[in-house]
Amino acid sequence: MTASGTHAGPHAGRGDADDLDVEEALALVRAPQSDRADRTGRADHVPARPAGHEHPHRHATPWPEARETAARAARRSTRRPHVSVALGNALGLVLAAPLDALSDLPSFDTSAMDGWAVAGPGPWQIRDGGVLAGHAPPEPLTDGEAVRIATGARVPTGVTAVLRSEHGRTGPQDRLHSTSEMSHGQDIRPRGQECRRGDQLLPTGTLVTPAVLGLAAAAGYDTLTVVPRPRAEVLVLGDELLTEGLPHDGLIRDALGPMLAPWLRALGAEVIAVRRLGDDAKALRRAITTSRADLIVTTGGTAAGPVDHVHPTLARIGAELLVDGVAVRPGHPMLLARTKADQHLVGLPGNPLAAVSGLLTLAEPLLRALAAHPAPEAYRMPLREAVQGHAHDTRLVPVVLRGERAVPLRYSGPAMLRGIATADALAVVPPGGAAQGAGLELLDLPWDTAGIGVCFT
Repeated sequence: MTASGTHAGPHAGRGDADDLDVEEALALVRAPQSDRADRTGRADHVPARPAGHEHPHRHATPWPEARETAARAARRSTRRPHVSVALGNALGLVLAAPLDALSDLPSFDTSAMDGWAVAGPGPWQIRDGGVLAGHAPPEPLTDGEAVRIATGARVPTGVTAVLRSEHGRTGPQDRLHSTSEMSHGQDIRPRGQECRRGDQLLPTGTLVTPAVLGLAAAAGYDTLTVVPRPRAEVLVLGDELLTEGLPHDGLIRDALGPMLAPWLRALGAEVIAVRRLGDDAKALRRAITTSRADLIVTTGGTAAGPVDHVHPTLARIGAELLVDGVAVRPGHPMLLARTKADQHLVGLPGNPLAAVSGLLTLAEPLLRALAAHPAPEAYRMPLREAVQGHAHDTRLVPVVLRGERAVPLRYSGPAMLRGIATADALAVVPPGGAAQGAGLELLDLPWDTAGIGVCFT
């Protein structure tokens, strides 16, 4: 049974109940490598937890500390090689090298306006033809001459200013007169006005936005050197899961498989696979040890029941548990492990909202750090109504934003998706709860940019 008292959800009872303990599996993980072999001699045998041995996690990590641990783990990973990507594929990534100007910008004197290029004081004799952007260099002008010119066109030699179309009038015999004061160099963008070749335009660590793409293109870049997008793989566990149709005969629909891949993409990851393994310890071990992902995400199986294979599998492959249980509701039995020097695993509880809690607690800061994104500025908003808290743990509660207030949603149990499906954010409720009007930290959901773009909340 879940903490909310329901059995509903894609992995109900599979590593999602907030009061489950993993002392049996912890003993395996903490044991020396030589002592980790299963005493039965069967490499994938999982001992069942003794009946009645259900105690709360004794070593649950505080929620803020768990998030920092995940970010720190990514920063300590083996450095991933930088990559060169085409401009069209660089949006949302971070520059791994400074963006230096490859040429002067602009690379020649250009007209800033549509009008006439004029030489010397007026009035001017208008020359036939005109100067257009992208065309061959125009003929020089001599004092007293003018020629039609378009915005962005190369300014002819000898030009002293550009007279805007609205500031000039033509008279008899194609004579041009100015109707306003004009200064030398007016409406001419001189070569190198924005930058000179070799100038640093942007430093390493800059997020590639649409504006950055425009600047890079103007400066002559076809590709950018960036921190690569983290690769993620999703392993869906559970024999009871259906991929289509209505639930029947004790089988339920898999809600996490369809949800996690797009969510991880919204957090900036490249999802290389979503694999459904059922309750197969050998398949789980093989999938983890052969994965090429920077982050492996598993669903369910994080407790210590007879088919909860995540802890024993991590123990047998020598993984290092960095976070084993977090003092947060829902999502208490989530975990973070280092499986290789350059790879981590986030084990999510099986219930949907508990899994979302795990994503935002562990996967989001880890992916953000892998992608070299800075931590976002925390922000707070007052509650429109009081929220009940847990006695000792942080609560993450779906809210919608109405004006300057956060409104808690009714469907906030670990097995409920209705709340998160309509939420704008998750409110971070401290132990003991929060009164009406209390200002709470909010975790944005990445819907505004989910595919749609990239967001690191």
